[in-house]
Amino acid sequence: MRKALIVGIDYYDHIGHLSGAVNDAHAVKNTLERNADGTLNFPTPHLLTGSGPGAPVTRQKLKESVRELFADDADIALFYFAGHGYIEDTGGYLCASDCQSGDDGFPLAEVMSLANSSRAKNKVIILDSCHGGAAGTNALNERVAEISDGVTILTASTAAQYAMETPGGGSGVFTSLGGLSTCRAATFSESKP
Repeated sequence: MRKALIVGIDYYDHIGHLSGAVNDAHAVKNTLERNADGTLNFPTPHLLTGSGPGAPVTRQKLKESVRELFADDADIALFYFAGHGYIEDTGGYLCASDCQSGDDGFPLAEVMSLANSSRAKNKVIILDSCHGGAAGTNALNERVAEISDGVTILTASTAAQYAMETPGGGSGVFTSLGGLSTCRAATFSESKP
């Protein structure tokens, strides 16, 4: 059994919107569903998209979905995330639609804990977000990797970098071969609602 959770978030309640993460999520889903010869690859990839105020991806929904993805002994459990990322001295975060400050996002340490403890044979984590390279590192000692056997991580950026997307709904690094020019950096508001 192959399982995939594909997340793309363009809409954020309190931080800057993106324009291509949802498109990227759809492109990844379409690519994963079938092999080049048309045979089934990932039979029912789970797609979560945050495209507007009526369709947010909340932190709770993101966490529940990642927990469900890594809950059993699948042959492959693949997690793809396109959206804002955030980093501070306590580690990195994936920003859900309801994030207010970035550090209230879904901690990469929790993603890694769920993946590392999963009984799935192969766990693949693909992060098309700013600071994705923080996944698998220890916030207190960057020289220590916290990646167990069977876990593969691909990121669009290092822990210190911003990820890029093509303006106007264009692609991120994993769905485009070039033309990256707009930062997928979060604009955090100083005011609290």
